[in-house]
Amino acid sequence: MQRYKILWADDEIELLKPHILFLTQKGYDITPVTSGPDAIEEIENENFDIIFLDENMPGMTGLETLAQIKSDYTDVPVVMITKSEEEHIMEQAIASKIADYLIKPLNPNQILLSIKKLLDNKRLVSERTNMSYQQDFRNISMAFNDYLNHEEWAEIYKKLIFWELEISSAGNNEMAEVLEMQKNEANLNFSKFVRSNYEDWLNDPDSDRPILSHDLMRKKVFPELNPERPVFFIVIDNLRFDQWRIIQKQILNYFNMEKEESYYSILPTTTAYARNGIFSGLLPSEMARYHPDIWIGEDLEEGKNNFEDKFLERQLKKQKLDIKWSYHKIKNISQGKSLAENANNLMTNNLNVIVYNFVDMLSHARTEMEVIRELAPDERAYRSLTQSWFSHSPLLDMLERVSRTNAKVILTTDHGTVRVKKPFKIVGDRNTNTNLRFKLGKNLGFDNNKAYVVRKPENIFLPKLNVSSTYVFAIEDYFFAYPNNYNYYVKYYNDTFQHGGLSLEEMIIPIISLISKNR
Repeated sequence: MQRYKILWADDEIELLKPHILFLTQKGYDITPVTSGPDAIEEIENENFDIIFLDENMPGMTGLETLAQIKSDYTDVPVVMITKSEEEHIMEQAIASKIADYLIKPLNPNQILLSIKKLLDNKRLVSERTNMSYQQDFRNISMAFNDYLNHEEWAEIYKKLIFWELEISSAGNNEMAEVLEMQKNEANLNFSKFVRSNYEDWLNDPDSDRPILSHDLMRKKVFPELNPERPVFFIVIDNLRFDQWRIIQKQILNYFNMEKEESYYSILPTTTAYARNGIFSGLLPSEMARYHPDIWIGEDLEEGKNNFEDKFLERQLKKQKLDIKWSYHKIKNISQGKSLAENANNLMTNNLNVIVYNFVDMLSHARTEMEVIRELAPDERAYRSLTQSWFSHSPLLDMLERVSRTNAKVILTTDHGTVRVKKPFKIVGDRNTNTNLRFKLGKNLGFDNNKAYVVRKPENIFLPKLNVSSTYVFAIEDYFFAYPNNYNYYVKYYNDTFQHGGLSLEEMIIPIISLISKNR
């Protein structure tokens, strides 16, 4: 076990010998001094893991010593010890970034707890996290043997996310590898579940099915419309559940969370299908049939999401909702700033729909730009990059402004994304689409065991380009690669974040209801 070195400065250090002896027996090396200048001299000559500093020393006070220590040695944790409980002394110490604050008379266990909290915290948390996950590991794995419904699968996924974030925070790579194996097992079983049930969800009105993309506004947004307050429906594209959990804390500085729920993205889990499904209230083949003027199929080169406002307008009309509404798509920081600055103008609307495109751009940039791959080499760093964007984004500014009103906020996404690692050979003609997680074409060549194959697209409400059109969806963390130039293709796209297929990460996504704390 590592022996930590502690510097203890107190003009009554002789009276503290029992405490020093206690800590020495616990395995800590204590250097005692009786004044602020002596403490600074020791720090200049030796490295310490923690410093105990008496606030009320004669001459150079504890607060003065603290200021000098922090100006030169910012990373060393300092515990302030004082007889006084005066509030202004506590505030000065806290403002000087102390690590802890203890009040005399001291208790040996109180001192030990402070040390462990500051020095052994990461190890203790890691050990506890590992033990707790090991206990839950068997429960999660056993659940895969049961017939889980869509709600239970959502709970399994949330539990896996919880452990992923806990283990990531604890920094235990060994447990992270075990969790990744369990996530892979979960995705294999989840893909079997969806393949067995997806067609029934769309065709059997009595089936036990989740809320899907095309249900979302009708079931979760329109019922919240109220003439007394506006509703802000914010769609952050490509936001996974773990990314939501990372930005959640900042949002909850301004809002109370009424509900954290999940819904399932339709297939393919891409913007063209899932987000258009949200705004139209229709499934893809229905969009193609009823709105041929604004539906852009896979055979066309045009942008697939240029008519979201039109789809929304027509859905509102179909639902007989005669309301005042707005639609904004934010593609860059200037558009975001402009919208935030004009937030007050939106308060007279019943419904404000805002789409933020950044996270999708981030996942594409990570594929195409080496510098982004370096910044986000793994899931943890990818989440961190998402958090960094959100912390400095106009979206956070917008939410802070909205929180000053009585507005209701519903925050969601259109689909998630999965980190692909396994190439899957597929053969198609030049008219086959380019997405790495789903293919639409005729005479496709592939291994049926590693994909969800739909030879009758009409059965799951997908448009057909011709009589023999087939949809093939990648499952788990597979991605499609053509035999031509196979090795280059695999190397380029391996370990990138993709969407369009069938996985927990892509399909089970958050929908959050928020009410301002200032309400």
